[in-house]
Amino acid sequence: MSQRTVISCLSGLCQNEIKSKFNPGDKMTLKLCGFAASNYYNKIKLQLLVKGVAFEEELVWTGNTHPKLVGRSPLGKVPFLETPEGCVSESLVLAEYIETRYPQQPLLPSDPFQAAKVRELIVYLELHIELVVRALYPQAFFGGTVTEDTKASVRKQLNKNISAFASLAKFSPYVAGDQMTLADCSAAFHLPIAVAACKLVLGEDLLESLPVKAYSQKMAENQHMQRVLADRKINAELMNSLLAAKNKPQLL
Repeated sequence: MSQRTVISCLSGLCQNEIKSKFNPGDKMTLKLCGFAASNYYNKIKLQLLVKGVAFEEELVWTGNTHPKLVGRSPLGKVPFLETPEGCVSESLVLAEYIETRYPQQPLLPSDPFQAAKVRELIVYLELHIELVVRALYPQAFFGGTVTEDTKASVRKQLNKNISAFASLAKFSPYVAGDQMTLADCSAAFHLPIAVAACKLVLGEDLLESLPVKAYSQKMAENQHMQRVLADRKINAELMNSLLAAKNKPQLL
């Protein structure tokens, strides 16, 4: 289930601008739009915080056709980034834009091959792990069910893909090596949720060959990661309360 599908039941666009905690003299030039329960939103937020880029946040639920959403993100997806030049969508594009536009505190190696290896890890994380395990989310997190065929398909594909990812990842202590990179901005969010979904739906941790627990503990030491996780918790509680209100029976 995509984030767009999950949040569509909220049916509406909610906005709230929050200035990030940077020096008062900093000029706000970027606005990160989306919601903090989203892994893809959080990977961009973590990148911005680690790099020290000044930005604002705008709370935008997805899954509707409000002009303020589709006018800035044509497929109605989040996150998207509002820049002085206009809006850009898709998290992979956002990450590349930020790295190019704000070269300080680089999260991509300067060596072209090593940078390519970081990008390779991100593709494996997002297309070959997160996208596959996403089929389990309806049952794992949203009160739905998935078929036995779906479970079997996810188990088969994920076992293959995790083995391939393990051959690339270093976890020494970061995914690509001894320095934090863009790959960690993805892995820090995608790996734990993949573990949780597998345990809840399949009854086993298909990622047990990876040091996800130790890695997550290492990432949790990062002050910026701590902020992102705290904001995610608040937003998840808001989302759950809105869903509960939406599903609450109405008195005649």
